[in-house]
Amino acid sequence: MLGFLDEAVAWMVERGQTGQWGTQPWSEQPKRVERITKLVENGLWIAELDGEPAGAMVVAAEPDEWIPRVDEPELYVRLLVTSRRFAGRKVGSGLLDFAKESSRGKLLRVDCWAGNNGRLVDYYVSQGFTPSVTFTVKDWPGQVLEMRP
Repeated sequence: MLGFLDEAVAWMVERGQTGQWGTQPWSEQPKRVERITKLVENGLWIAELDGEPAGAMVVAAEPDEWIPRVDEPELYVRLLVTSRRFAGRKVGSGLLDFAKESSRGKLLRVDCWAGNNGRLVDYYVSQGFTPSVTFTVKDWPGQVLEMRP
């Protein structure tokens, strides 16, 4: 998981897109390493392509503390990251399809960075999610999206 996140940061830095996760690799930031360690303790789904790890997703029964709660059963995609080496091979959408199947009869929600002209928001909309509420953590703009598979 940390390797995927470090790879994503390097890719975004190369493109001048530092607003989402900054410029420093996740594996070099103790607070982020601790956060990921706690997240994966509750379960981690790994996608493989050609026998290699290609992406990872953590799904939980509830979101981070800064996300508004709902009064119904839900699954929440807490983190989704894919390897740039497998870009264009539908790794992320495959993991989301697995989350959709796992959440039948429940609300499925995810949040993402709303910067960079909403490109991540558009991605989740293309996967069948509908934008619901927005939020800000410090200066980080976020969007919650949801669906009922």
